[in-house]
Amino acid sequence: MGPRVPDEPFGSHSDDPELEAVFARSSPADALAAVLTEARMVLAEVRSPLDAELWGSDIVAALTSGGDRADDEAATDQAAATDQAAATDQAAAMVAAAEGAATPEALATLIVLGAVAPGRPGEAAREAASRLTEAGIARPGWADSIGAPSPGQCWCYGDVAGHQEAVTMTFLYADQGHVVSVLLDHDEGGAIKDIWIGEAGDILDRTRKMAEQDSKMLFEMITQADARARLDRAFAAGECPEQPAEASNVASRRAILRTRMSLLHR
Repeated sequence: MGPRVPDEPFGSHSDDPELEAVFARSSPADALAAVLTEARMVLAEVRSPLDAELWGSDIVAALTSGGDRADDEAATDQAAATDQAAATDQAAAMVAAAEGAATPEALATLIVLGAVAPGRPGEAAREAASRLTEAGIARPGWADSIGAPSPGQCWCYGDVAGHQEAVTMTFLYADQGHVVSVLLDHDEGGAIKDIWIGEAGDILDRTRKMAEQDSKMLFEMITQADARARLDRAFAAGECPEQPAEASNVASRRAILRTRMSLLHR
């Protein structure tokens, strides 16, 4: 068995299979209406910046889904290269529509997109959110810290044969820690096979213990710069999820992974 995270990952607040279809066939206004309808339900459950980011990463995944890409191997290999371009076109239109709606749900959506959306759409979302805030729209309690956790320890572990390894990074919102762990498949050129996000807890200690008890497993503490370099190479290699759950994890957590990588020291 290859490397795995010894804990259940955080679930997604948004697990609606119709969301991608809505974005694929709707105008920005109709797509925003679907998101705001969902926001009224989701925001009641959001208790932390990470909760909000997980929801936002789902939105970015839906915006950049491009249909049944997980079933198309060639398209999956090109996903990392095409996602940012797709997000730029579709998310920018949603940002304008959200600012026009000028509701608390729209502001929350803009704040979330500002934290996780790549490139210009993220910048535009932050600018639009600032304007709505100045206009007196109420901001959610998690808004001030979203997108800026402190990076911490990093490590990697894998099988001694070198087929797979997991690169894990820790981040802190105040005293609440979480991990982002990325499974790399070196039989596929080091491409990204799966992504997990979960509570930090004692996961480092338990991972060390697993390695001590399994002679076929290698464990190593690494620097933030090393973790970032490994993941930069992984993104260049593409994505290679095999199981439906892996494809879903990679798609829905890709945006958070990119933002977390940007926080690591080079």
